[in-house]
Amino acid sequence: MKRSRCDLAEGLLRKAQSDLDAAHACLAAERALDTVCFHAQQAAEKALKAYLTAGGVEYPFSHNLEKLVEICASVDASFGDIKSIGAGLTPYAVELRYDEEFWPSAPAAREAVEAAEAIRRFVLSRMGRTEKGEQ
Repeated sequence: MKRSRCDLAEGLLRKAQSDLDAAHACLAAERALDTVCFHAQQAAEKALKAYLTAGGVEYPFSHNLEKLVEICASVDASFGDIKSIGAGLTPYAVELRYDEEFWPSAPAAREAVEAAEAIRRFVLSRMGRTEKGEQ
């Protein structure tokens, strides 16, 4: 059975929240701060892809949040306002994930989560949704 765009978008939003939950758990434990940054990037990526999916907009297989924000901005110019936030998270997807020298501080990890949450909130607002998912 083929899933609707709305179902796919909802699944991506749930996955984004799961990534944020994992990031918060690691932050609370003050452990695996590199993983916190990775999950923050993933949460932002999935939120952006949920927006595009809901609108029926195709996007490339990419972890580059700037590129995804640009695609979102082609639909809704206000996405340009969050481009710099996405740029700061993009390296956490791959480049820094495999960098054996990368060990972020707790403040840097917290900042990554805050950026991901800002992107998620922005996406939800553009989708006409609240934090609880109500319309």
